[in-house]
Amino acid sequence: MSNQHSEIFCRHKLNPILTVADWPYPANSVFNPGATLLPDGTTLLLCRVEDRRGHSHFCVARSANGIDNWKIDLQPTLMPDPEHFPEEVWGIEDPRITYLPELSKYAVVYTAFTRDGPGVSLALTQDFHTFERYGIIMSPEDKDAALFPHRIGGYWALIHRPVSAPRAHMWISYSPDLRHWGSHKLMLEARKGAWWDANKIGLSPPPIETPQGWLVIYHGVRQTAAGSIYRLGIALFDLQTPTVCLKRSNEWIFGPQEPYEQRGDVDNVVFPCGYTLAPDGDTIHLYYGASDTSIALATGSVRAILDWLEQHR
Repeated sequence: MSNQHSEIFCRHKLNPILTVADWPYPANSVFNPGATLLPDGTTLLLCRVEDRRGHSHFCVARSANGIDNWKIDLQPTLMPDPEHFPEEVWGIEDPRITYLPELSKYAVVYTAFTRDGPGVSLALTQDFHTFERYGIIMSPEDKDAALFPHRIGGYWALIHRPVSAPRAHMWISYSPDLRHWGSHKLMLEARKGAWWDANKIGLSPPPIETPQGWLVIYHGVRQTAAGSIYRLGIALFDLQTPTVCLKRSNEWIFGPQEPYEQRGDVDNVVFPCGYTLAPDGDTIHLYYGASDTSIALATGSVRAILDWLEQHR
């Protein structure tokens, strides 16, 4: 069975591809990057950088091939701004990037660490130098959020993960203007019992549009006697009505198995917030945080993922 899983996503031999040792200024760790391909083919990662206080900010790393020779901004790219956005008082975390052709801008949906827990915030940018903050769009406790790349039925759509203890499911909400959100609907439930994705799930990178539907890579958290394990599963949703789940994997497809994924600030975590699609429209580069300590890369094929899902739903 492990051979089947290893065929879906193959870890890069240079993993981890970015660590705090690569950073041009002092920090504790770098992980959970958003990702996008720029028009010139450059891979841009918006990395979560945790400082030695425990507060996070974002810093851009660019690479011509998305693997090595990273050019990292010499200073933080986007810092928390608690003076104007008090919800960012304890940092900003886990960015997910979606390019919005209608606006010719990139949407960065991220977690603001408020005094009352995590909330969902939004900022728009054209160049990853200046950002237009929209502030909190989903109040605490809510996180693991990303936008769809275009309107659905005339409305922008957002996947997010509100928490209602003791379980946490994925929801979808709609907006006419990216500021006012409503029509909240349950999208995917965490399973119960002994499943790998019981009790707590959340979106990983933004949804991937395919002819068959929206391909969603999500994480499931299993609680064990030794602590939590974060693994990845996949589901496919209807293009016009993304609350309709067409297929869902019963098995996880990617989990912590290498030393840099099993040991770190938080053990046993693979947590992707971003991906890029190659010009062939099929090769996917998945960028993920490993144990809340470093950034790693795994490569797969969208067609192969969809084929696997057909066999293992």
